[in-house]
Amino acid sequence: MPKGVKLRNLAKVIRSKNSGPFELTFDIMFDEKGTYEKVKATGVINRELIARLYQISDDKILCLEPYDPALAIKITIARPTDSGSIGETDTYGGQQHAPLMEIEVPWDS
Repeated sequence: MPKGVKLRNLAKVIRSKNSGPFELTFDIMFDEKGTYEKVKATGVINRELIARLYQISDDKILCLEPYDPALAIKITIARPTDSGSIGETDTYGGQQHAPLMEIEVPWDS
């Protein structure tokens, strides 16, 4: 059984931000091509996982794509609450990446 490694220990940057008032974008960026390719090949970062982590339906995931030239995985979801609206707690979306940090990536040494 392969051992797991937290995504936060593999990625150089894991961040979230606004992608307009109705969307959040997440960037997972790596500084080594080998690490990026290995994480991508596991398929662990997928629509089912993102839907579960953010408690949203699959249709709220607008983009989940690897971007090879930047050694990055880009995810965009519909915001659960419009930016700046009543009850919204993170206007700039900069604190929404925390669940991604805890993703367990299958990893053989």
